[in-house]
Amino acid sequence: MAVSEEKKEMQDPRTQAIASTIRVVPNFPKPGIMFQDITTLLLNPPVFKDTIDLFVERYTGKGISVVAGVEARGFIFGPPIALAIGAKFIPLRKPNKLPGEVMSKEYELEYGADCLEMHVGAVQPGERALVVDDLVATGGTLCAAIVLLERAGAEVVECACVIELPELKGRERLNGKPLYVLVESHS
Repeated sequence: MAVSEEKKEMQDPRTQAIASTIRVVPNFPKPGIMFQDITTLLLNPPVFKDTIDLFVERYTGKGISVVAGVEARGFIFGPPIALAIGAKFIPLRKPNKLPGEVMSKEYELEYGADCLEMHVGAVQPGERALVVDDLVATGGTLCAAIVLLERAGAEVVECACVIELPELKGRERLNGKPLYVLVESHS
């Protein structure tokens, strides 16, 4: 994305409304964490719609056939984006939540470790994928999602998040994969 285009999007009044509806909860889930709570965004239907619309505007016509949502909040934003752009939705889940054969990838979080799983066969080689989550902090979750999709043969086109915590440098861990965010939080 060109710098001028990025600045134009950051000035979009919809992104300012989105930023203003996100609640910051100190010391959750652990001391020292400033939790970015998107449930307050979901309580405001016009702003929730604007959030989805901004992503749909960006990804319509880009040839994306897969939207992969990261559990759990990627399940909120991913399906409406997938439906609007004509792509399938693939849930990337925590361990032991998917029946049948799965692929898995362990990763580090800002405050611990976790694992993502995806059904074997959910993605076909050569499909173009978008990874969706609510937030990028250290980048561990998005990296795990990228690894799973690429292991299945998909081309990960971009990662999309509502919020970025730039001081945690998660963007730098994505090995050059583009990251699109609506709001930066410096809490």
